[in-house]
Amino acid sequence: MSVVEQRYHAVMEVLAGAPVTEVAFRYGVSRQSVHTWMRRYREGGLGALADRSHRVRSHPMQTPAQIEVLICELRRAHPKWGPRTLVWELGRRGVEPLPSRSSVYRALVRNGLIDPMARKRKRSEFVRWERPGPMQLWQMDIMGGVFLADGTECKLITGIDDHARFCVIASVVVRATGRAVCAAFASAMQTFGVPQEVLTDNGKQFTCRFGGPRAGETLFERICRENGITARNTQPRTPTTTGKIERFHQTVRRELLDQAAPFVSIQHAQAAVDEFVTRYNTARPHQALDMAFPVDRFTAPRADHDQYQQLEAQLALRLPAGLAALDGQASSVTIAPEPDSAAGQVPALVERTPLPASVEAVEVDRIVPDSGNLSVAGQQVWLGPDRAGMSITLWISTAHLHVLTACGDRLKTVPSRLTSRDLTTLPATADARPAGPAPIPALDAGYPAVEIDRLVSTAGTVSLANYALCIGTTLAGQRVTIRMDGITAQVLDGERTLLRTVRCPLPITECGRLRGARTAGPPPKPPTGPVTVQRVVSIKGGIMVVGQKINLGRVHARKVVTVTVDDSHIAIHDEVETLKVVTRTTTQEVSRIKSADHTKRRKIV
Repeated sequence: MSVVEQRYHAVMEVLAGAPVTEVAFRYGVSRQSVHTWMRRYREGGLGALADRSHRVRSHPMQTPAQIEVLICELRRAHPKWGPRTLVWELGRRGVEPLPSRSSVYRALVRNGLIDPMARKRKRSEFVRWERPGPMQLWQMDIMGGVFLADGTECKLITGIDDHARFCVIASVVVRATGRAVCAAFASAMQTFGVPQEVLTDNGKQFTCRFGGPRAGETLFERICRENGITARNTQPRTPTTTGKIERFHQTVRRELLDQAAPFVSIQHAQAAVDEFVTRYNTARPHQALDMAFPVDRFTAPRADHDQYQQLEAQLALRLPAGLAALDGQASSVTIAPEPDSAAGQVPALVERTPLPASVEAVEVDRIVPDSGNLSVAGQQVWLGPDRAGMSITLWISTAHLHVLTACGDRLKTVPSRLTSRDLTTLPATADARPAGPAPIPALDAGYPAVEIDRLVSTAGTVSLANYALCIGTTLAGQRVTIRMDGITAQVLDGERTLLRTVRCPLPITECGRLRGARTAGPPPKPPTGPVTVQRVVSIKGGIMVVGQKINLGRVHARKVVTVTVDDSHIAIHDEVETLKVVTRTTTQEVSRIKSADHTKRRKIV
């Protein structure tokens, strides 16, 4: 019999005159249970004998409906607010009774405003360190992801106080050079004072401790040394050491960059960042500070305040001469006089005059770095670590790049990837001068340039005698023409359009002996019409075309898009519609046509 049937039989026996005590003993229950069954049967009949829910009908600690409605409305208005922030906001509004964080979390889950997550580690299990007072330690770093409407990606130089989480530096720059970082650092010290210590990572703007014995010191390290600031660096590959500034970067991305469209100009970007920093410092509660504002901790009176003010008045801020403010803005920093020149000090910038547009070749003096990998105007030249510290001269034209020793001996010749515009603007970053005669004379009538026709293999190579010349897997299966002059090898298609330029592996004396060699025609010209290429959108929503970064948004991450490049515009399309059209701001030529195929992975055994 079921439970209901057994209870029914017990009730019938009592109604028939059997004592309640005997019936309870026979069914193995208490007398109170039998009386309860009798009462339920009289009130509801047979159906009332079924089991009922033990859930309470009301609870004195249950969140009132009006408070739960307020929680949901605040969450919908501010999707980035979590349970802790919502509890703080309810307390600021005088809500009584104030629900706990777990109650707010359950209310959000019930209404489908957040997805339930696995329980994280307790906050008490984490070891958090911080300085006991403000102005004792600043954390500095550089973050990207600030995009302009024309596709330019700017950098954000950031700095916060370790004790107060107060943002002291937030400067938007086009390039985060060492001088730009130092200018932002100097402006912050003029506004807030000189900190005792500064903690950064091992970026080249902050330190050169991994640059070798001849690296000296950076401009940032020099400013810290001359102002009595202890410059500290993290261990390599330990970003948690600067966890406070990294957490600030996450807040900037979530609450500003991900919510805003690309900025019209760098001035608009700086204005938006300034507005966000003001709200972050003065109107946004910080969970690590027990929901206090960073400005409250940063401006709180401390015991050494008077002594610190007297020290600041006695010691003037010392900065190298010529350190300019960011983006041409006037700096309010008092510049100290430049001391006598000595080893390790950075001289003032010298204004250089661009070369005339008609120049055909330039020469640049350089020192080979410790890595042996030299870079000039974006082109890298490998010379090897054994030549580190050697003084060399680079003879550069739009066709060739020669590496010469101080005595004039030629070390290496590679194809040049610099344009005429690069040659004229090169003095802005290097001591370039008009070049003399080419180290290699022009080809005479005895050894003219030659051409051969070859079929590109599936590996993207063509055979030249016993040498396999790699020209790219994107041309696999096509018949191309190779034009060689002993220095460069130009790859042409059937219409004599220049596809690619690589280094010629053979001297000119051996090029004429190749199978099918013939006297070459005039040099080809690069294509002038629109060029269509493919690119894969990065996880951050950006692509790179002709040296120009274009932001499409993270919604298009991992998509393969088609890009049409002409002389003035760049148009990006997917399979359905046009995603974006931006103005072309570079003169670099297209060097890669096809996108990388992420679906085909080489299996490693």
